[in-house]
Amino acid sequence: MRDIDLKTLRLLVAVCDHRNIARAAEEAHIEPSAISKRIAQLESDLGLPILSRSRRGVEPTAAGIALLEHARNVLFTMERIASDVAAFGAGLKGRVSVCASASAIAEALLDDIASFMREPAYQNIRVEVEERLSHELVRQLREGAATVGVCWDNVDLQGLRHRPYRQDRLALAVHRDHPLAGEASLRFDQTLEHEHVGLPPATAVHTMLQRAAASAGRTVSYRVIVSSFDAAFRVVAAGLGISVVPVEVAETYRPVLGIRVIPLDDAWALRRFIVCFKNFEALQPAAQRMVEHLVERAGRV
Repeated sequence: MRDIDLKTLRLLVAVCDHRNIARAAEEAHIEPSAISKRIAQLESDLGLPILSRSRRGVEPTAAGIALLEHARNVLFTMERIASDVAAFGAGLKGRVSVCASASAIAEALLDDIASFMREPAYQNIRVEVEERLSHELVRQLREGAATVGVCWDNVDLQGLRHRPYRQDRLALAVHRDHPLAGEASLRFDQTLEHEHVGLPPATAVHTMLQRAAASAGRTVSYRVIVSSFDAAFRVVAAGLGISVVPVEVAETYRPVLGIRVIPLDDAWALRRFIVCFKNFEALQPAAQRMVEHLVERAGRV
């Protein structure tokens, strides 16, 4: 099969959107016969009909529907390529897609990215941030669906490179009237007599706490499972359980909700975060500058 040109794909998409060759031709400012000729050639090359014609217009066949989906993806990709390359015409521009864990986003990452984007030299760089579980984040980096990842360093980083970012400490959030509220610090195993508020089982924190409890010959009793730190703090403030949370995030909620935040003494409670990517040298300049900014800003702390 010979190469399919982009113009033919655009015309095919227009025809399928309008369900009418004449309307697609009017929109593209060409003759309907020119579109018919291109589609006929495409059907000949593929060896299959891609449009079903009737008096009311046209409809894509099963093969046409499959081709239409690929055509839309190809055209979208080409538009992004053109946009990203053209952005370099007037200084450092570009787009950086960042995947980050919930903890990284809830703590300092967004402030660090905002600091980067406020720099005059980087004001034309677009940054897209998505929250992902650590194992999803790593997979997206390996597959090229994301440029940069920020997560806890306990994840499998095979095939990736990384640089140190920030660190945090886990603590126990409790209601001010809870029996543990008077403690200055705690080991995690001292909390297992009480009902917890936890994050979903797929999260890295949930897995780590299960392992820590198992090593103490115990289990964690969860009264409530929530989807975010915000929800966890509100459940704790309602007196329905205790929750293991990052100290840095807890400090935002402590004065507002009147909860107590008690540091955990366990060695694993000190967490190190990293900025990861496939190959630094292969990153676009915009992504390289952002990685360097994140690492440098974290180093000042």
